[in-house]
Amino acid sequence: MKQKLLSLILFCLFISAYCTKPLPPVTVSLYQDAVFYDMYAATVNQPLPTDAVRLSNSTYTRKMTDAQLDSFGNQVTMNITIGALCDNYDRLAHVTLAFVPKGATSYDTNMVKKLEIGRFVTPFMNKNISPTSVPYTFQIDNLGAIFKDANLRSQYDYWIEFSVFGVPYAAQTQVAGCAARIDTFKGSLSFVTDNNTAIPAVNNALVTMAAIKSFNNYNATDEPGTTLRMLNFTTTNTINNANFYLITSNHGANSGGEEYVRRQHYVYLNDQQIFTYKPGGISCEPFRQYNTQGNGIYGSSAQSTAWWTSWNNWCPGNSIPIRKINLGNLEPGFHTFMITVPDAQFVGQQGDFPLSVYLQGEATSILGTKEMSVTDIKIYPNPTSDFVKVASTKKIRGGEIYSMEGRLIKTFIGAESDIRELPTGNYVLKITFDDGLSFKHKIVKK
Repeated sequence: MKQKLLSLILFCLFISAYCTKPLPPVTVSLYQDAVFYDMYAATVNQPLPTDAVRLSNSTYTRKMTDAQLDSFGNQVTMNITIGALCDNYDRLAHVTLAFVPKGATSYDTNMVKKLEIGRFVTPFMNKNISPTSVPYTFQIDNLGAIFKDANLRSQYDYWIEFSVFGVPYAAQTQVAGCAARIDTFKGSLSFVTDNNTAIPAVNNALVTMAAIKSFNNYNATDEPGTTLRMLNFTTTNTINNANFYLITSNHGANSGGEEYVRRQHYVYLNDQQIFTYKPGGISCEPFRQYNTQGNGIYGSSAQSTAWWTSWNNWCPGNSIPIRKINLGNLEPGFHTFMITVPDAQFVGQQGDFPLSVYLQGEATSILGTKEMSVTDIKIYPNPTSDFVKVASTKKIRGGEIYSMEGRLIKTFIGAESDIRELPTGNYVLKITFDDGLSFKHKIVKK
């Protein structure tokens, strides 16, 4: 009797262990060796990747099937491989998730709601020198809840856009076999997912805010001190465990410009600073192996970590970080997200700061941008010796100027203030709009 009982217990333990064993990872392959072409040329008429649509020479899109979406668990890794063709320079690339009204067979990429879920920079590659491909990996577990969200999926089809912005002109003369060719790169993209029960499933509250939208140069100027963008949105429910997912990168290759100088970035929610960071801060040596074409960034010999981290914002051949900013519980109401780089210097008016950000948390499933508005602001001149002016898409009520220690120095009405009497130095300008919204920005009196 005891032997039978022991056997039964062992059998039950075996069955329990077997039944609770994690499922093996599932691979969802969307693109395999998709060829990208000159982004400035007329759209090519070349074979398409399986089930894909060509939005432009540099961008494909493909709808995810229900079976693919059903296979996702709570851990998601996105793997990308970029292969060398006839572009030997470092280029910017993106992966975005587009929410397309259910059943649509095509869409306007500039009109649908989108999330950027990955950004990376290609290395300087010569297709005749090994290695001729470079891997990128993104851990994007938060996407698992979105892929499995039944309410969102009842309203939208999910399409994955894959973009690599390439130009072949240098390679046409510098790389053997590239004369007259306009194919720039080839790329593969897949997701690997498993159902890790240690990560609980959540109901999504999702606010799509900005996908690859610059927060500089939107007033046709790249003056120092104008690098600022505000996004206003309204939430109707409390969002628990709310997070911003933020991607930025700095471009513009002039000496002393934003591509080569690390500067502090500031993020605000409702006029309160919630996050600050400097891009870069890592050594690019691990990616040297992929930069097989001679270039002005890597040089001929290895450099120290201190040398790299003193200036670089990103590495050719590496991914751009996705920064997660935890907000705790976000109450219903009107909110303002703001990002600014007050010390930015755009040498020769060259530079670009592409911004992607979205809000995700736990609540009744919603997807929103209907209440979203964008406020463009220009503070100029900055630095200034006499007057500071503010131009905005919102009507301005007035402002206040504070010392860096927080002491109120003066107030003014309208969008301009005379600061000739102020001593040389740094100050904080607070602007209030007619609707009561306000923001703060550093100004320099010279």
